[in-house]
Order: sequence, then structure tokens, then C-alpha cells
Amino acid sequence: MKKIKMTKTAKNNLITYLMVFLAYVAVQILLTTGNISSLMKGLLVPLCIYVMLAVSLNLTVGILGELSLGHAGFMCVGAFASAFFSKCMDGMMPDGLRFLFALLIGAAAAGVFGILIGIPVLRLKGDYLAIVTLAFGEIIKNLVNVLYIGKDKNGFHFSMKDSISLHLEEDGQVIVNGAQGITGTPHDATFTIGIILVFISLLVILNLINSRDGRAIMSIRDNRIAAESIGINITKYKLMAFSISAAIAGAAGTLYAHNLSTLTALPKNFGYNMSIMILVFVVLGGIGNIRGSIIAAIVLTLLPELLRGLSDYRMLIYAVVLIAMMLFNWSPKAVEWKETLKEKYFPKRLSEEKEVK
Repeated sequence: MKKIKMTKTAKNNLITYLMVFLAYVAVQILLTTGNISSLMKGLLVPLCIYVMLAVSLNLTVGILGELSLGHAGFMCVGAFASAFFSKCMDGMMPDGLRFLFALLIGAAAAGVFGILIGIPVLRLKGDYLAIVTLAFGEIIKNLVNVLYIGKDKNGFHFSMKDSISLHLEEDGQVIVNGAQGITGTPHDATFTIGIILVFISLLVILNLINSRDGRAIMSIRDNRIAAESIGINITKYKLMAFSISAAIAGAAGTLYAHNLSTLTALPKNFGYNMSIMILVFVVLGGIGNIRGSIIAAIVLTLLPELLRGLSDYRMLIYAVVLIAMMLFNWSPKAVEWKETLKEKYFPKRLSEEKEVK
């Protein structure tokens, strides 16, 4: 029999999938044996959300090479679009089917916004792109906070003043209540669903990176003029990466919305700090390193909770760990040390990497 030889890319992808699967199995064992606290149980779905956000932003920042600070805005679009659908359809279709449609709607809405924002914004570069995407995130959050939508036998009613201005009939119901958001969204999000969505996100992103389109996107990142000179459609591939990244963020927003009883557009949920936190996951895990983003998202989400018993010193230790991780990943001396270790213990792998370069 012929021995099937896997390529290096396939091996790396398999390791990433296996890592996520083993983490899922380990958590399920802990849940079954009752060796996991209620606090950690509450963090399982948010962990999946942050992993999805980190890997999707890495597609824009690491693979496309554009700095975006509006990821929380796309998450917000997906969250509210899906929660609105679920609230309207609650009791009208089976729970699983309703959540599936909500997920598709959330991802599609965020993807459409990604295209609409991407067409004018991706003409900008560097700091200008970051500022405009940041402004988009803030606009979306503030727009949701002044939006009132109700439903009665006459259909939907919209207002940007208050819920009384909707003039609903007696049987009417306010769905989106301005700054109070959407209350009573079905609690459909589970850790298993979160892991499935993480797998789908990884499948989409890793296959895109290793495809012909992915190579075109990376060539734009490395040298735009050279890519354009050989006939690569810059606008098409930039929009492709940006909209896929936005759609995955929208799917993460759907998971987020269906993990809460009340969804509100607060600064801590969908504001500037959320976008920065996702960017921190990407930078610390390694720009362009999808597996690194997963590890960074998990470690930096769990760390503050694991250190909660240390009270006032908790955030100090968290900051020290952040600095240590940054130095380990990006310091020239640390990089040189890692190369020396690799040369000593994995000479074959190092020679393969040099051949690729």
C-alpha cells in the first residue's frame, strides 16, 4: 500500500483542529466529573466567542495586512440582527432551526456591512483605516442605543425618540427598546455550539489562507504594487478578506446575543475597548499566526478569573504577563534564542522553513 504523505500545511492545520478538539474533550470530562466551577462554566461560551473574534481579526490584520479597529462594530451588527430575528420568531419555529437562521442572518448582516464599509474604507491605509473603522464601531453602538422597534398586528413600527412614539396597539410588543436593548432573547448558545462555530471559522480561514485567493491576499499585503502589476484585483481580494472577517465576527455576535437574557450596546460590550482587546489577542498570539491567536484568546480570557483570589494584585499580574508574552514573541533576543533552540533540537524543520522562504 502507498503511504499517504501529508504536506506541511495540512499537518499544521490538523494540529490546530486537534488542539481545539482535545480542549473540548478535556472540558467535557471536567464537566462530567464535576471538577469545574460555576464561574468557569460561565466562561466557556465567551471563550469560543473570543477565539472566533481573534482568528477573524487576524485574517484582516495578519493576512491582509490592514489595521482594523471596528471589529466590535461587526459583532454588534451580528448580535442585534440575530437577536431581533430570534425575538420575532420565538415560538414560531423549532429552537434549533430558529438559532440556525439567526446565525445565518447575523453573519450575513455583518458581512454586508463589511462590504459596505470596505468599499470606501479599504482605499485608505494605516492609521487612517484604523480611525475610520473605529468610528464605524462607535456609530453602530450609538445608533442601536437610540433605535426603538415595536411589533403589533399592523406590522413593525420604528422610532428614534422613545418607545411611546411607536404608538403600538394593546397587543403590541417593544422588541428593541433603545439603550435598554433587547430583552428575552432565547438562550440557545452552548459550549458545544460554540466549538462547532470555532471549527467552522477555522475551516473557512485556514482554507482561504492556503488557497489561491489567500496567496493573492498575502501578495497584496507584502507588495501592493507588485501584486497589481501581475493582474491581481486589489479591491476584490481586500473586500473578500474584510467581509469574511466581518461575517465571522457577526457569527460570534450571534453566539454572544444568545448567551444573555438582555442584550445592550454598552461600551464594555461593543465599544472601543472590546476592539482593542481583540487586537491584543492577535498581536500577542502573533500577527498572521492563527493558532497563536487561539492560545492568546484563551489564556488572556482565563487569566483574570484564575487570579481573582489575589484581589488587588490580579490586574498587576495580568499586566506583567502581557508584557512578558510581548517580549517573548517580539523581542529580537527572544527570537534569536528560539531560532537557536530550533536549530539544536529541530534542524530538519528549520531547513524546511528556510527552503520555503
